[in-house]
Amino acid sequence: MGAFRNAIANPRRAWRLWRVRRRGILIGPNCLIADAVRLDRGPYVDQLGTIEIGSNAQFDFGVVLQAWGGSIRCGDNVFFGPHTVVYGHGGVTIGDNTLVAMHCCIISSNHSIPPRARKIRYEPSELLSVSIGKDVWLAAGVKVLGGVTIGDGCIVGAGAVVTKDLPAYSIAHGVPAKVVGIRA
Repeated sequence: MGAFRNAIANPRRAWRLWRVRRRGILIGPNCLIADAVRLDRGPYVDQLGTIEIGSNAQFDFGVVLQAWGGSIRCGDNVFFGPHTVVYGHGGVTIGDNTLVAMHCCIISSNHSIPPRARKIRYEPSELLSVSIGKDVWLAAGVKVLGGVTIGDGCIVGAGAVVTKDLPAYSIAHGVPAKVVGIRA
C-alpha cells in the first residue's frame, strides 16, 4: 500500500518508472529518476542489451546508461550524479551503495587500432568488462576505462582516469589513477 500511496503522491515519478520498465529495463522499487535521464538497451549489431537496476537507486539530471547490446547491472542504493555516462558494450557491474558523482564516465569497450590503410571508424569495438565493487565512491569527473575492476570500498579522487585494477579499500587519484592509500 505504501508504494501505491507514493505513486499517487508523485505521479511524474511513477510515470518515469513505468516508462523505463515498459522498454524492458529491470528496475527495482523506490528508484528516483530525474528529468532528462536516458536508460537505453540500445541495439548494437542488431542485439539489444540488458539493464538491471536494484532498489532505491537514484538517477540525477542528465544521466545516460546505454547498454549498446551489452549489459549494465547495478545493485541496490546506487547513486548516479548529474551527467554521468555509462556504456555497457562489454558489460558493466556496479555494486550496492556505490556513489558515482557528477560527470563520471564508465566505458566497457574500446576501438581497436588498425593499420593506416584502414579507417578507425569501421573497426569493431573491443569489448572489455568493468566491475565496480560495493560501497565505492567515484568522485566528480572520474573516467573508468574498459577491462578494469575496482574493489569494494574504494575511493577514486576527482578527475582520475582508472586504467588498471584497484584493490579493495584503496584510495586512488591522478591520471592515470594510482593508489595513494588504504581506507582504515
